[in-house]
Parts: sequence; structure tokens; C-alpha cells
Amino acid sequence: MAEKKRTEADWEDIRVFLALARHGSLSAAARTLSVNHATISRRIRSLEASLGDKLVERRPEGYVLTPAGTRTLSAAREMEKAVQTLGRGELDGAPKGLVRINASPALSQGFLISRLAKLPLLYPGIDIDLATDLRSISLDRHEADIAIRLDPPPVADLIAKRLGSMAYGFYGVPAICQRVEDGEAPVFVGFDETNADIPDARWLTREYPHARVAFRANNQIAQASAARSGVGLALLPHYIGRKEPDLRLCQITPVPPPREIWLLIREQDRNDLPVRTVVEHLMRAFADEERLFAA
Repeated sequence: MAEKKRTEADWEDIRVFLALARHGSLSAAARTLSVNHATISRRIRSLEASLGDKLVERRPEGYVLTPAGTRTLSAAREMEKAVQTLGRGELDGAPKGLVRINASPALSQGFLISRLAKLPLLYPGIDIDLATDLRSISLDRHEADIAIRLDPPPVADLIAKRLGSMAYGFYGVPAICQRVEDGEAPVFVGFDETNADIPDARWLTREYPHARVAFRANNQIAQASAARSGVGLALLPHYIGRKEPDLRLCQITPVPPPREIWLLIREQDRNDLPVRTVVEHLMRAFADEERLFAA
């Protein structure tokens, strides 16, 4: 049975709870906060005692939130934002705080980093945390405030904004492209075995089942770099291929259909000033570069 509330919640306990909720393991939370596992466990027990509810459960896949933990996470995130705002100084109406964004490695390295890095210069109160993972970071667990996804399914309690359409082509050095266009069997650069289940990799396997994949890498920026050596053709989004001066678009078919790019935020963050500022900046950036992504 849960204990009755004994004391007011300690902010340090809440910080630890936020880290554990976001990362799902004691070790990851401990690394994030530069403390040991015992401190994480002790702080969580302290917060549970203060609130009189069990907040997390340990399962084989890691720590998961209880219903009380989910409610607490939302309130704790608002407290974190308030602390960040106060830490910036006066409440002058300017956007202030840390905004966490998640996108794929290729989209991050090939497009987002250079655009997002301008935001702290334009808005000195905003800090950016960009997670460049193929693994989807959870908005519900508040691991991220903004997620950029391709072809996302409808998700309850999330707001989805369409950023544009991303088209593909095969890119290679001119000599390789010419030989393939003249009828030679293509040799490809593709995804590594760990990422063989992502849509681009599955499409290439399905459409070119007998083709050799001579070089594999875990993201399309690395694949473009490999293609520059002449090892094979890389299936790339145009926003990557068109910026590679040593590669050209090969006139071969089929190619995958374009995919939709979406920006996702939580419903409760609709009016959050730092999040809204970053969302508007990203939407302008994609609109300005629409032709870079299109077929």
C-alpha cells in the first residue's frame, strides 16, 4: 500500500526522476547526472515517499512509469521548464529553456544541425539538445520535446505538422553511373545488418534482391561518403545526394516513392514558447529548402 505523503517533494529528487523516466535505466540516468546507481535509487525512493505513490516499476526491458509516474512526469517537466526559465534571469517574454529534438542521423547531419545551431544565436535564452538516433526517442516519456519522423502513423495526444516530401535517387561517381546506365548490373552501398529492417533498406532488398551490396553503413551520410570512392551506388534522399559535388544522379529505375516528413510535438506543449519558437524555425527552414528535398 502506498505511503501517505510525508514531506514536500525535493527538487533534486525530481531531477533524478526525470532522468530515469527519460532514459529507462539506472545506468543511463546515473551517467546523465554524473552520480552512482545508489543515488538514483535513493532519490526515487525519497520522491515516492514524499508523494505517497509508486512512480516506477522495474521490468526486464528497464524501468517504466506507473500511472502515477506518468502524471508526475508531466508536472515534473513543467517544473523543469520553470527552473530553466528562472535560471536565465528576468521573465522578459523572450523564449528561454532547453528544447530537445530527435531526428535520424542522416537528417540531422545532412540538414538540421546547421539550421538548429543558429537558434541559440537568434534567441540567446534557448538551448538545443539534438538526439541523432535511428532509435525513436519517446515524446511521451519526455525524452524529447520535438520529433521529426518519416510517414508517422496517427498518434493520440500528439500534434503532427507536415514539413514536406522527401524524394530519393541513386547517386554515384560519374563513371559508375555511366556503366550502370549502359546496362551493367549495379553494385550498391546500403545499410548495415543492424538496420536492415528500416524502410529504405527493405525497399532495396525487395526491388534488387540479387544485387551485390559491396559496402554497408548505418546512415546515409556515411553511405554517400562511401559512394564517392566508386565502390557502388547509394540510394540517397535528394537533400543529401544533391549536395555531393563528386556524385551525380543516376538515371535508373525503379526508385522508392517519396516519403512525407512530419514534425511531432505533445498537445500540452502547443503554447510552450521555446518549443513553439523552435517549431516555427524548423517549418521555415523546410519551406525555404523545399526544392532540395523534392523529386
